Amino acid sequence: MTGQTLVGWTLAAPELVLAGGALLLVLVGALAGEGATRLINTLALALLAIAALLVFRLPAETTTLFNGSFIVDAYGRFLKLTVLIGAFLSLFMSGHWMRTEGIEKFEFAVLILLAATGMMVMFSAWDLIALYLGVELQSLALYVIAAMHRDNLRSSEAGLKYFVLGALSSGMLLYGCSLLYGYAGTVSFAGIAGAVAQGSAPIGLIFGLVFLFSGLAFKVSAVPFHMWTPDVYEGAPTPVTAFFSVAPKVAATSLFVRVAIEAFPQIAAEWRQIVVFIAIASMVLGAFAGIGQRNIKRLMAYSSIGNIGYMMVGLAAGTPAGVQGVLIYLVIYVAMTLGIFAVILSMRTAEGPVEQIDDLAGLARTRPAMGFVLAMLLFSLAGIPPLAGFFAKFYVFLAAVQAELYWLAVIGVVASVVGAYYYLRIIKIVYFDEPKVEFLAVPVEVKAVLALSGVFVVLYFVYPAPLAAAADVAARSLF
Repeated sequence: MTGQTLVGWTLAAPELVLAGGALLLVLVGALAGEGATRLINTLALALLAIAALLVFRLPAETTTLFNGSFIVDAYGRFLKLTVLIGAFLSLFMSGHWMRTEGIEKFEFAVLILLAATGMMVMFSAWDLIALYLGVELQSLALYVIAAMHRDNLRSSEAGLKYFVLGALSSGMLLYGCSLLYGYAGTVSFAGIAGAVAQGSAPIGLIFGLVFLFSGLAFKVSAVPFHMWTPDVYEGAPTPVTAFFSVAPKVAATSLFVRVAIEAFPQIAAEWRQIVVFIAIASMVLGAFAGIGQRNIKRLMAYSSIGNIGYMMVGLAAGTPAGVQGVLIYLVIYVAMTLGIFAVILSMRTAEGPVEQIDDLAGLARTRPAMGFVLAMLLFSLAGIPPLAGFFAKFYVFLAAVQAELYWLAVIGVVASVVGAYYYLRIIKIVYFDEPKVEFLAVPVEVKAVLALSGVFVVLYFVYPAPLAAAADVAARSLF
């Protein structure tokens, strides 16, 4: 083994730890059976923590590995830490819910590790082949997780819908990759950028770009490829929905940004049209379609679609400030969403879990602390200052204004105002309606995640500089 190869494997250590650990945990689970589920969950959490530590210790300089297929840079490090924290907290607070429902299986933790591995490959993908491998490794694990509750008809339906539509989107993505290779003569992002820079982009390459972006738009559940999101969010087990709403969103959005900025810098005017349409459609649909929802998981699905639209506003700017805004938005979105799903996991009565928004009536009286944190998280999602969600939207809208996309920023602000209605409606139900149900005691793991999320969202304005600085370094590494 040459020294360069050894360095390559060392820089890919986080991915290797997760992949190797997942294989070992499969062996442990197969030998020990379901009785080892708690042990495997604990070991999976340890592997995620070790991988995060390895990512944190990666060198600062940008390095490409494996003949240019894999890149280690500040952008990838920032996002790997984000998704590992999101996966860790999602798995950490899922154990009690799974045990109570009788669907605790060791495969859940293993599949989360494999999905996280695929996401980390996506963050470091530097050519179309690595991109597709990362996307499919993530997707195959997520298809199984969505249908985890095999005895539940809604869960099976959610998994089947996600699989069928996911296969369609993967075909579109792969077809786009083949067109790009045919017209550029290379699969590397740098090579594609160089081929486009030599002259105007041929129509075939534009078609490839459209198919590639369509496949990625499905992965981020952006309009018009959002049709799977509400059904999967509602039908999948709640811990699975919590994971879906956090880690895959971060992975697909970040890949969208890297492909647009690094593979097609010379034809930004062409791909900006696609991104602007996705942004407007997602913001508007997320704002209006969520108004009539009564199931809180389904509401969070439309909320996630709207938030993807806001992130696309930052990408449409096509500047370091825009990418910085997207990265800050992703981190804050993860914190807000994990907190909301901690509350949803706590919505359990003596008869079982409940998911209707009206079941939160009077929560501020029965559980004042939880009601307060939920209100702060909802105010943050609505973009009310000085909570963290306000800063998330401020950065992406400011980048759009600086890029002279004034009308896009205005549409975003209007959509945000409309979307605030259904967040404020929940707060009204929590604080002013009479209690309808009594929730059972909240597990300590869920309390911990809810507390962390609440503290981050409420106190972010006190010291926002570290996140802004890290996001700025990560964004500039793409340019």
